[in-house]
Amino acid sequence: MLDFVLLTGNANRPLADAIAVHLGRPLGNCDVYSFSNENVFARINQTVRGFDVFVIQPFTTPVNTSIIELLVLIDALKRASAGRITAVIPYFAYGRTDKKDQPRVPISARLMANLIERAGAHRILTIDLHAGQIEGFFDIPVDHLTASPLLSGHFRARALDDAVVVAPDLGSAKKARNFAEALGTPLAFIEKRRPLRGGGPEILNVIGDVRHRRAILIDDEIDTASSMVGAARVLATEGVGEIHVAATHGVFSGQAIERLESGPFDSVVVTDTATGGRRPALSRLTVISVAELLAEAIRRIHAEGSVSALFATT
Repeated sequence: MLDFVLLTGNANRPLADAIAVHLGRPLGNCDVYSFSNENVFARINQTVRGFDVFVIQPFTTPVNTSIIELLVLIDALKRASAGRITAVIPYFAYGRTDKKDQPRVPISARLMANLIERAGAHRILTIDLHAGQIEGFFDIPVDHLTASPLLSGHFRARALDDAVVVAPDLGSAKKARNFAEALGTPLAFIEKRRPLRGGGPEILNVIGDVRHRRAILIDDEIDTASSMVGAARVLATEGVGEIHVAATHGVFSGQAIERLESGPFDSVVVTDTATGGRRPALSRLTVISVAELLAEAIRRIHAEGSVSALFATT
């Protein structure tokens, strides 16, 4: 196999540029745009025959356009006889629809996997899937990285006294446990339940000692932020001194920015996987780049080296 080529669509050009800088080479030459009828078109403007090609394209807003851009780029590369095509998807949308939890609904995450494979991808590189079982939806190799060491490193550097890591729901308990172990802090949970007789609003309870501590709410993504805000308000009533929130993917859809701005947060920390290169208009926001992590993974994949050292779970 020849040298490798980096390509990107329009989903997050700044992240792709940063990855290219860490790898010491420019992005490859391609055109990706939409016609007036919204049909997406891609053209590769250089030879890729036999090359190891990495297509950097997170599924950021507009999500469906980002997905189609990736698919047509992969198809163009396959028809141009690329040696191997790795889809680098830092943020994998549709990850929440990973099971059939009610009648007559799709498993959209599996559909996305099928589309990417059918387009011609040989390998997937991604970060913090919403559910680990999504890896099994692919019949091609998946390198599933985590940004938790970057986030925990940020809080370790801040040396917060009396910190406690809090899972905003039981679904994020494992991630929160690993995060707490990395920081050497206690762990607490937000329990959600409805009244025994049914109906009425959810009741939120805190399991764990949080009073007078500095809480770090941790999850894989912040979407509408409603869960985070609800959890933060419960923590505030429990006498928490400071409330910080951290997540890999800052999706910030709907009224998320307004909710976070008005919520009782001392800081909001995310990575640049899902920001699309745009910094949200949110005070107290810190954005940590995953460019170096992805660049190192790309370097190792191309060299047929071990990527396992980058799979740390904390």
